Amino acid sequence: MTTDITPEARESSRGKIVDTAQYGLAAFLLVVGVLVLVDAAGLKDGFADQPVQPYTFGYVIGSVLVLLSVLLTVATYRGDVAEAEGGEDVDLTQGSDWATVAKLGAVFVVVVLTISWLGWAIVGAFLFVGTARVLGSRRLILDIAIGTALGLLTWYGFYVGLGIPIPAGVLDGVL
Repeated sequence: MTTDITPEARESSRGKIVDTAQYGLAAFLLVVGVLVLVDAAGLKDGFADQPVQPYTFGYVIGSVLVLLSVLLTVATYRGDVAEAEGGEDVDLTQGSDWATVAKLGAVFVVVVLTISWLGWAIVGAFLFVGTARVLGSRRLILDIAIGTALGLLTWYGFYVGLGIPIPAGVLDGVL
């Protein structure tokens, strides 16, 4: 099976294909792993009757991240290259659609700027409708119905079901 080589993948002097982006990912994993380990070292002991202390998970997760970083570095050095995605609905010859990305970014910015005033139920519905429209949906009434249902269900799920207060906004007292 042939593998498409990305621009980041270059041929080294020994004739092996080297995907330099994998080195970047390995460095990122290493930095995050070390930060998690340092943060875990700063945690204090919990109660004496706790079989697992609070810092245990930090040490485990940080160590796993550092180990994954080392393994990815070794695999990249040996010439392992990730296989390009071969999805049936993905045209790998086309570039990115930056207009769609910008429209989605605008929807997210509106959500961030209006969530405290309008509340999650309304903004969540707008998020669904806006995202669906940007991605090509042309069934506005159905999008609004689904967005409204999702906004209300998630608001009640968090606020009532989980006890996590999320903004009700202009619907405060109604919901």
